[in-house]
Amino acid sequence: EKNFAELEKKAEKNLIMLCQKKERQQEKLWKLKREILLKEREQELGDALDKQVEMLSPLVPICERFKEQYKSFAVSLDATRHELPVKDIHIDGDMLTYLDELQKQLTITQELLAEVTPSCSEESAKACSILKDLKETSQKLDKDLQRSFTQVQDLAFEVSKEVSLRNQRICEEKYGLDVVKHWYFN
Repeated sequence: EKNFAELEKKAEKNLIMLCQKKERQQEKLWKLKREILLKEREQELGDALDKQVEMLSPLVPICERFKEQYKSFAVSLDATRHELPVKDIHIDGDMLTYLDELQKQLTITQELLAEVTPSCSEESAKACSILKDLKETSQKLDKDLQRSFTQVQDLAFEVSKEVSLRNQRICEEKYGLDVVKHWYFN
């Protein structure tokens, strides 16, 4: 009986150590899964950003040219808006030449706006569509991972339960039901 009690204590210690080890392993598993999810999300966001840069990079030179021409237009517009006498401001050439130049700048601005506006809206629509698909995919992936994680936990629970029941049955067969009863119900 003394040896049996010592064996029982050792078995309890081993069982406690195994449970603690299992908990540490589960925490490591959860940490690794979180890291994997974060890396996947970072990769998806990086891909989306690369697609946006790829789609928007052709617009940069057009926007710079538009900005420069718009500044010239704003200066011309500001100079003529108040209709100040010619002697109070300096304009190269006469008023008609200046107005002709202003008309040219307005025409160029109108053409640039016509170029940029449709292409921007089409590319923006494409980018929004891609981002929407990315969001839906990430949400679906998140749900799938949560469901898989729950299934893994349920499976681990069932395995632990089955192992415990099998060990109990083996002990009952080996030592007898009366001896094992005292282990559990004492």
